[in-house]
Amino acid sequence: MKSTLGILTLGCSKNTVDSEHILAALSGRYDFVAQGGADVFLINTCSFIADAKEESINAILEAVELKKQGVYGKVVVFGCLGQRYAAQMPELIPEVDAWFGARDFGPLLGYLGVEGDIEQTSRRLTTPSHYAYLKIAEGCDRRCSYCAIPFIRGAHRSVPIETLVKEAEALAAGGVRELIVIAQDSTYYGLDLYGKRELARLLRALSSVEGIEWIRIHYSYPDSFPEDVLEEMASNPKICKYIDIPLQHISTKVLKKMHRGVTDTQVRQLVERMRKAVPSVVLRTTMIVGHPGEEEEDFNQLLEFVAQARFDRLGAFTYSEEEDTYAAIHYKDDVPADVKQERYDRLMSLQESISYECNRARLGERTRVIVDSCEDGILVCRSQKESPEVDGEILVKYDPGLVGGLGPDELVGRFLNVEINGADSYDLSAEIISL
Repeated sequence: MKSTLGILTLGCSKNTVDSEHILAALSGRYDFVAQGGADVFLINTCSFIADAKEESINAILEAVELKKQGVYGKVVVFGCLGQRYAAQMPELIPEVDAWFGARDFGPLLGYLGVEGDIEQTSRRLTTPSHYAYLKIAEGCDRRCSYCAIPFIRGAHRSVPIETLVKEAEALAAGGVRELIVIAQDSTYYGLDLYGKRELARLLRALSSVEGIEWIRIHYSYPDSFPEDVLEEMASNPKICKYIDIPLQHISTKVLKKMHRGVTDTQVRQLVERMRKAVPSVVLRTTMIVGHPGEEEEDFNQLLEFVAQARFDRLGAFTYSEEEDTYAAIHYKDDVPADVKQERYDRLMSLQESISYECNRARLGERTRVIVDSCEDGILVCRSQKESPEVDGEILVKYDPGLVGGLGPDELVGRFLNVEINGADSYDLSAEIISL
């Protein structure tokens, strides 16, 4: 009999892809168990900010306690935490059987009895079978003052277009209908391989894959945003009219301290160009409040910008000082914690009201949705305007008479035509029009 293996993936969707490659590579040697005990328990960690590190460490401590109780045979940790604190963590938590970094896939597999490295086009999905994340590059060449990712993940390395197309074909053959394109900076794609940004060409190539109906872009970067991506989005029906672009701030002073490479004016002009090129585009962004040097005037500029720009989706973080980053070395963390939290609360309160108004404006809209799941007679769906896990949902009452008698489980992964008839700050409700 095969040994059993369980896995816990923490952090971002890029970690999800790493875990799925690892699971595929181990599938011939281990039986995967989603819950309960296992001979080997893997933890894929995150260490992006303080909260993520705390979550990872708590998960490891819980796992080693379960190991003592006999629930797990071995506890093996890999990913960003092991990469960043390779010297410290084995001493701090010696009960862990083995530690590996975010770039140690070959050694991790070898430890688990499988020779070689991961296969780029081979995945065992941990998402629902109808959507998958497609990691188009690893690492980052940016040097944002607050970010430790370049130290953890290394320099930017694009995956060749032909390899990504093969991976997309394999995913589509397994039932995937939606691809979410991800990288540390997706708009940087291709510079290292082709000498220029080639995200638009990649999107065209992925669009040719039979079975893929939606392609969504995450983790864009505002500096030198490739305009041909907007042209492709406007003209290609498979590209979701959706851009995830973390802007982080609007004050030119704060952006300069962050090393973002853009000014207030450039950010505003980019948002304007995006909406002009793709009039129906949904913009999702992220902001950081309390960065060193952020004064009340800078924060008020941010509030004014968010009120004016009216992003469909907006998340925020309070600044977390990360050792070895430029900000930690060269700046004083001079915004008190209570002020950071107060600014965060004000920003998110503003965004909640904007989100509510944006959702209310969609009442009566007829749209195509994909069914993610069914819970207690309610179909949990999304349109092109919602990305899984990070955005709200469209909740649709199941009616067998409107779907040809198909059962709820049979509808998961299928598309429906619905009309939106209810809205709150985050979620929408709708009724079925047709399959």
